Order: sequence, then structure tokens, then C-alpha cells
Amino acid sequence: QVQLVESGGGLVQPGGSLRLACVASGFYSDGDFDYYNIAWFRQAPGKEREGISCTISTDEIYYPDSVKGRFTLSRDNPKKTVYLQMDNLKPEDTAIYYCAARPPLYGRDCLRPQYTSWGQGTQVTVSS
Repeated sequence: QVQLVESGGGLVQPGGSLRLACVASGFYSDGDFDYYNIAWFRQAPGKEREGISCTISTDEIYYPDSVKGRFTLSRDNPKKTVYLQMDNLKPEDTAIYYCAARPPLYGRDCLRPQYTSWGQGTQVTVSS
């Protein structure tokens, strides 16, 4: 069973930066991670879970308009780790951030919350 552990959340002032990390484990085969779709979601109180970045492959990374140009997803396959670099953070970015993973069986719409494995979440608070 695939397990995901996020880290890197915290309190930051508006305009600041944070880098989240998601370490994956529990794959049936050591190379399976390379083919998995990985995504970052966030959920603020009273709001629906929002997909903010996802990768189908190293060359296919997607962002919604709300974070495009400010957030950058990258993956280190040998380390089975995905990062989310968040710059120019705004108060509206305050939420719990979740990492998610799924095998490459669900098509290219990777910003929808159709994932088979989820991390426990890490809190990001943007406030002065």
C-alpha cells in the first residue's frame, strides 16, 4: 500500500515562500513511483478540496490559474519525493496541503481528487 508523508508547512508572512515535500513509499516495485501521477491539493475551512498542482510525467505538470506562476512542482524519482515550491504566498493560500498519488490509469485530468493514496496533510498559514 502506497504511503505518503508531507512536510514543510508552517507560518509565513504574505509574500514569503515555503517548500513542501512529499515522500512516497510502499510501492510493489521499486520503479513504480516513476509512473505514478502525483498531485498536491489544499483545503481551507469551509471550502472544497482544490487541486493546485499535478504531474503525469516529468514533462507534464499542471496548475490552476489560482497558483500558476507562483507554485512549482518538481519530482525526484530516485528519492520517491515530490516537492511544491510556493512563492509570493498570499493569505488566501492558507489551508491544509495534501499530497496524493495514483497509478497511471485515470487519464490526464490530474487536478481532480480521484486518487488512491493520500497523505495526512500539512498546515500552511499565511499571515502577518
